[in-house]
Amino acid sequence: MEAHTKLILPGGYCNSKLEYSRFKTREVKIGDIPMGGNNPIRIQSMTTIDTMDTIGSVEQTIRMVDAGCEYVRITAPSIKEAENLANIKRELRARGYQVPLVADIHFTPNAAEVAARIVEKVRVNPGNYADKKKFDQIDYTDAAYQAELERIHKKFAPLVHICKEYGTAMRIGTNHGSLSDRIMSRYGDTPEGMVESAMEFIRICEDLNYYNLVVSMKSSNPQVMVQAYRMLVERMVAENMNYPLHLGVTEAGDGEDGRIKSAVGIGTLLEDGLGDTVRVSLTEEPEKEAPVAIALVNRYSRRNKQIDNPEEKPIFALSIPEDTKPYTSQEVNTFVGGSLVPRVIVDISNKNLKDPFILSEVGYRYDLLNDKYHMGDQSVDFVYLGEQLPSFNMPGNLKQLYSYSTWLQLSNKSNIHPVFTLNEFNSATSKDPVLNLIRLSNTQLQSPDFEHLQLDKTVVFLLETDYAHGMADQRQFFANLQEIGIDTPVIIHRNYPVEEFSAPIGNDMDPEEPISKLQLYAATDLGALLIDGLGSGIWIDSPATPTDKLSSISFGILQATRSRISKTEYISCPSCGRTLFDLQETTQMIRSRTNHLKGLKIGIMGCIVNGPGEMADADYGYVGAGPDKITLYRGKEVVKKNVSSANALDELIDIIKNDGLWLEEGEI
Repeated sequence: MEAHTKLILPGGYCNSKLEYSRFKTREVKIGDIPMGGNNPIRIQSMTTIDTMDTIGSVEQTIRMVDAGCEYVRITAPSIKEAENLANIKRELRARGYQVPLVADIHFTPNAAEVAARIVEKVRVNPGNYADKKKFDQIDYTDAAYQAELERIHKKFAPLVHICKEYGTAMRIGTNHGSLSDRIMSRYGDTPEGMVESAMEFIRICEDLNYYNLVVSMKSSNPQVMVQAYRMLVERMVAENMNYPLHLGVTEAGDGEDGRIKSAVGIGTLLEDGLGDTVRVSLTEEPEKEAPVAIALVNRYSRRNKQIDNPEEKPIFALSIPEDTKPYTSQEVNTFVGGSLVPRVIVDISNKNLKDPFILSEVGYRYDLLNDKYHMGDQSVDFVYLGEQLPSFNMPGNLKQLYSYSTWLQLSNKSNIHPVFTLNEFNSATSKDPVLNLIRLSNTQLQSPDFEHLQLDKTVVFLLETDYAHGMADQRQFFANLQEIGIDTPVIIHRNYPVEEFSAPIGNDMDPEEPISKLQLYAATDLGALLIDGLGSGIWIDSPATPTDKLSSISFGILQATRSRISKTEYISCPSCGRTLFDLQETTQMIRSRTNHLKGLKIGIMGCIVNGPGEMADADYGYVGAGPDKITLYRGKEVVKKNVSSANALDELIDIIKNDGLWLEEGEI
């Protein structure tokens, strides 16, 4: 058996919680583009064209490669598609494209065995390759469980032997929504079950002396995904393994929501130094995925150079905890902290504060005729005005923040609160009896000013950082507070200067690119903290970004981390050659009629392969069952089969209405 290098993993799941470095994995050969080891983090995506359409698949693959894809995955649901991969590969090579191809396999070992002789890599899902998923609840005895493993070994071994013979790599890709009945019966619908599902197949490969493996732990829920990858790495290290990791949030959706959700999951793990290849799954044309993945990955190429800068001071740590623990804070006057949802702050100090209509950018629509404001689920909680004073009356629900010096001069301080520096707070003779915010950084915890700080139940910290690896600095701040024994609420503040967005994403610089980068960077930096239960609110500053975008990104991050639900969530697959309807058009159609249903999760799946399993987290599902046929789900339960696509959305709405969960637009 091939020897493994002995590994040590500080902190349980990442190389270091304080300084950025990548978890060192073994190198895996995939055609002419190796993955893992000292290689850069690779970019990949998946075609959406019918695999039997050779020229269409080739031309889409070329568009994807030109957009930055280094590997291209193509579905092979049966032997005929697997065989046609040879024609696709031949045509690509004839056109001068050497991109490694990956066959995506579900249910059909014989298709995998054909594909493994043709392409550079095959992807198998342990939940449905040799195991079964029928939503059966079976209590397995240890003997019966072992007998199933032996059956899987026998069924899986031929593919392993072919991969060894042809030098083909393999991804063992576990999906949260398609865990087998056997795994579910023992581990439940958990990250632990995801990890064990993959580890069983890895152990079979190692028993057969095959090591050309990549592993993934995908979920449409970024929290589950992050937990599963961290647990996988911990388990691999315990068993002396270090296989490369393929990162992705499955069924992320489209637009801003899809990008934010992907960045929360992928970016959190990249921050921890995990990940050797990335696929961003958007319900859009596949060539739009690579630029998003490149933007996420390039940040860490630069991060290495920044961390090497000798001027970068070490992150202050009272101790390095083994695991990140959720930060439990007190509640400050029913405003912030405790069990309250995280709050959102947006800076409007550079706006025309003579015009009440500008507040529509932060969720408060002004009604001129009746001189009143209308608010919604995405109305911000606080606005920062700095030294600027509005000349109109603010909404009663909107709390105003001012610099301390300006706040002092105000005669009417109702619903108005000061923002202090640490020194200002210590020397202040006048403070707000309700809420005082103090700007603070992790390094200031070492300062004499912090030693002299007199905390009371009106204080909230505004956590700031100027570190290149700022998420780690801010995460350590929470650990330091826990070590000290402080439970003051903390609002996470990040500032993204214009120069952060000067480098292009991918091949072109689009005018919208600064906004796209902010979606990704902020979702990574703040989402990585929120997903671990750190923070009672967020404040994103970016001079390059319109105020309404700052607001929507803030609420999008809270939604993706499941810490504050303010809109309908769509679990929408990115489409592939199996898709039975136009996913982009259908997703937009469903969104247009249901996006006011706050808190509901609706799964939109192109085929039965990605249907009941992948949308297991959804409340309702809309799944392609055949040409012009849709099956509708309530959770995992089939409600209506083979509904005409012309009537399917109306039927879905009727189901939601009958369940008492439908609201008319504008209804509260």
